[in-house]
Amino acid sequence: MYQTGGIMPVPYIMVVNGPGSGRRLTLTGEISIGRGLDNDLCISDQSVSRRHAIIRNTEGQSVIYDLGAANGVFVNGQPVEEYRLRPGDEIRLGKTVIRFDESSPEVGVGRSASEVIVESDSSPTIITASSVQDISSAFLNVSDMIQNPEELVRARNRLAAVYKSNQVISRERNLERLLAQIGDQVLSLIPAHNCAILLKDERTGTLYTEYARSVLDDSDIVISSTIVKQAVENAEAIITRDAAGDARFGAAESVVLQNINSAMCAPLWYLDEVLGAIYVDARGLVDAFKREDLELLVALSAPAAISIKNVSYMNQLDRLYRDTLVVLTNAVELRDHYTAGHIWRVTNFAVEMARELGWDEDRIKLVEMGGVLHDIGKISVDNAILSKSGMLTSEEFEKVKLHPERGAWLMKDSLFLKPLIPFCLYHHEHFDGTGYPFGLDGMNIPTEGRLIAVADAFDALTSHRPYHEALPTDEAINRIVAARGTHFDPECVDALVRCYQAGRLDYIFQNYMKNKESIVCPFCSTFVRIPDQGDFPRAFECPVCHRKILLRRDGETYSAELIT
Repeated sequence: MYQTGGIMPVPYIMVVNGPGSGRRLTLTGEISIGRGLDNDLCISDQSVSRRHAIIRNTEGQSVIYDLGAANGVFVNGQPVEEYRLRPGDEIRLGKTVIRFDESSPEVGVGRSASEVIVESDSSPTIITASSVQDISSAFLNVSDMIQNPEELVRARNRLAAVYKSNQVISRERNLERLLAQIGDQVLSLIPAHNCAILLKDERTGTLYTEYARSVLDDSDIVISSTIVKQAVENAEAIITRDAAGDARFGAAESVVLQNINSAMCAPLWYLDEVLGAIYVDARGLVDAFKREDLELLVALSAPAAISIKNVSYMNQLDRLYRDTLVVLTNAVELRDHYTAGHIWRVTNFAVEMARELGWDEDRIKLVEMGGVLHDIGKISVDNAILSKSGMLTSEEFEKVKLHPERGAWLMKDSLFLKPLIPFCLYHHEHFDGTGYPFGLDGMNIPTEGRLIAVADAFDALTSHRPYHEALPTDEAINRIVAARGTHFDPECVDALVRCYQAGRLDYIFQNYMKNKESIVCPFCSTFVRIPDQGDFPRAFECPVCHRKILLRRDGETYSAELIT
């Protein structure tokens, strides 16, 4: 279709903004794009998924497919799931921008990386590739090689540096901050320009870039996959003083393309498990690293691997804990049909308010967990009352009012759940003392209860119930403000108003009005991206709660309703 002068144009993509800017890749067959090293186009961009997208070229047509990436695929500013590319189209993956184009083959533009040859007069140099165990032993037995006082001082300083580094990273419990600490330590102790930390996906075994940093101004970091794979697959620590001339890394490999003249890589080993690798390189320097630099990198990688594994274990425990909370929450929502999704929305409202109030991340984590359990006591309420379609009688309401205490009773014997009891026990107390179960007032009501009380009421006002329609959000805000200082804590009300005015609550409302790019699941409040192609109304499955929802469109406004 795009022939010129009888010659079929050659389709190609080129990175125009972001890591690897200027890189070109010819489109033949199918290519994959993502953070993982096994992709045809590997992008060291934290906003890009490990396997983000593929472009398939068949019969002269190039089609890009979103592989379910968290940040989606955008072509010319519009989100797409499947899109036939045309010359000049601009593709955005995370923060990286790629241009699709076509060129005449005789010009030689748009050739793939494997076709780019860099001439070099330098002969292949011998590199060092040693087992991690051998390198570690050499570092620890350095006293056998010391020949003068200067070497003793240097060895002592290296040991002190590794000890200090270990002390720094062993205290960190957040993976992102931990990797940043490791990278900072590596770059402060080793004369490298760039540092990257790659981790292995536990399910697929694929390596992906989780951290990257350069000390050079305006420098992109492009990792040599050949060196990293050699280190990980053979459990070797590698040092090369002239990677561009190394016989083991052919002239067409990535080390040549990025002018990497010196590089080192050490695998991250924990017991018998390879977690990933630490990679460093120096640009334009043929002899940047020495044997002792490799020993130091290996010495740093050992405690780094232990810390990474510890954080991984903690994250697994946290996921198990959260999964347990979700199971309990689902049990409540299955019994209380009319408030399905209520728990998730209240939690999201409360989290936004807590952030606005300046709560730290540890407290916000408690809000996330306490929010989903604030109504756990409804498990003890009769089904007939929970499923009643009309207003409750006074006697029925008295039974419902027992749910805060019943919920607290359910959690009282769990060491991990005890900190969440205030969210459950006090969220129906009123600031003026007219609430239940204890009639507490003002600051006598724990902060957690005061926070959830506002979020809970706001969701009730903006949600559909058998006995009332959802109020417009502006009117709901006005009602909450009118009860400021009587039913509700003034500070919490003010925080809600600021969040609402800033648009930070838009994605949570049960009426799910949103722009043309997204919608919120009516059951779990998950932010769901809307495909830009297809007819309406359309049924699809929420990727989180797996409920079937029906998507409708009226002009530029979208709405959704629960099917199953």
